[in-house]
Amino acid sequence: MSTTNEARVVEPRTVEHWIGGASTPGGSSRRGPVWNPATGARQADVVLGSAADVDLAVATATKAFAAWQDVPLTRRAKILFAFRELVNAHVDDLARIVTAEHGKVVSDAKGEVQRGLEVVEFACGIPHLLKGEFSDQVSTGVDAYSFRQPLGVVAGITPFNFPVMVPMWMHPIAIACGNTFVLKPSERDPSASTLVAELWQRAGLPDGVFNVVHGDKEAVDAVLDHPGIAAVSFVGSTTIARYVHERASRAGKRVQALGGAKNHAVVLPDADLDFAADHITAAAYGSAGQRCMAISAVVAVGEAGDVLVEKLRERAAAIQVGPGVDDAAEMGPVVTRQAQERVAAYVENGTEEGATVVLDGRGLRVAGHEDGFFVGPCLLDRVDPAMKVYQDEVFGPLLVVLRADTLDDAIGLVNASPYGNGTAVFTGSGEAARTFQRSVTVGMIGINVPIPVPMAFYSFGGWKDSLFGDRHVHGSEGVGFYTRAKAVTARWPHIEQVVDATLHFPST
Repeated sequence: MSTTNEARVVEPRTVEHWIGGASTPGGSSRRGPVWNPATGARQADVVLGSAADVDLAVATATKAFAAWQDVPLTRRAKILFAFRELVNAHVDDLARIVTAEHGKVVSDAKGEVQRGLEVVEFACGIPHLLKGEFSDQVSTGVDAYSFRQPLGVVAGITPFNFPVMVPMWMHPIAIACGNTFVLKPSERDPSASTLVAELWQRAGLPDGVFNVVHGDKEAVDAVLDHPGIAAVSFVGSTTIARYVHERASRAGKRVQALGGAKNHAVVLPDADLDFAADHITAAAYGSAGQRCMAISAVVAVGEAGDVLVEKLRERAAAIQVGPGVDDAAEMGPVVTRQAQERVAAYVENGTEEGATVVLDGRGLRVAGHEDGFFVGPCLLDRVDPAMKVYQDEVFGPLLVVLRADTLDDAIGLVNASPYGNGTAVFTGSGEAARTFQRSVTVGMIGINVPIPVPMAFYSFGGWKDSLFGDRHVHGSEGVGFYTRAKAVTARWPHIEQVVDATLHFPST
């Protein structure tokens, strides 16, 4: 017997697909790393699915659709209600998984799960949401009516920044409408999707109705090309959203592809500048700026500029940065080493192009987590629209400030951006707010609200290069996307026939 203490090598766990109600490794031997952003350690491997894995998931979902489409609406609603209760009971578990793989602080992760739950709650009303229309006597003896039916197998391709919420924009409504679902989540933080799949199963959802296939571009392309998938929902960068829309459309699919953003907050001199600075800081640096609705550009109008920049600097400098599991932390790391390096490169590039560095978070080291993917809050002033740091979606804790002389100039800046996801105005003037909301070419607008994410009973989606396709996600537009209408025109001719009553069974 050896008396030496030999170090045990612990192999990273493996995150597998979920197909037909069970975990499965699939047929691919490829694996990808899942990092702990706070420590820089490789904590898991995720199976990177092949076209064959996607084909298996679609075949399983197709078989399940045959029965699921005929399940009564009230029974579907009961499963949705049960799923809602289970997600609510596991908010902490889901949040911890998100924090471990994404890096955001636990309180922010819980908020993400809650916003996803709101869509589940909306989908619980599916018997009302799928009511059709009826017109009596459109012609003599003729009635007209319509109803909606599910598409079949539908798919979602979702990003790393909201591994619970964004998929929940899709699958609860799709499933409630009678479809079956194949989810391809981000390979950077895949584990939350497995727990969600288990909760669906525990809620009573038949096996095969909800499936998860992990992977990279190979799996994505298989989803976009597969003839058995009727519709694809996507959230991600503009470049990939355009690619998804074009490729899936060529394959004859219905597509909603939400792209990137450069969300502006316009601050007028009559605004409460302390209020504006508080909320812009939270909107810019929450989740380390890795939100599609994060404020990444401030347009300071007139004399508001210098005062506002100083207030933003004070608040950003006071943000507590640390691992997401630390209760004292307000902002966690970015998701990968590459993301950390990208943010630093944009700060450097902005400096070279003439921006003023007000706050530089590069080189931040968190005690005990020196290998983590941390970047401190960064703030650049006097940014010009021609600068790369303004034109690109940085997706990190970097806020840029532009100056404008008037509200009209500020609106011009917003409208000149190729993105049209979200925007906000801070003002004490109702007239200015009304002018702003009617003039900007942006899909979601906040009035003294920095992140104007609509509630689940409205739809979420931007304009211009922030959306490809004609449907937004969740809300009534989600129901419309995951169903198609049938219009019926009916006449029942009167037949002259007299049948004598009899106590005997009829013989003819």
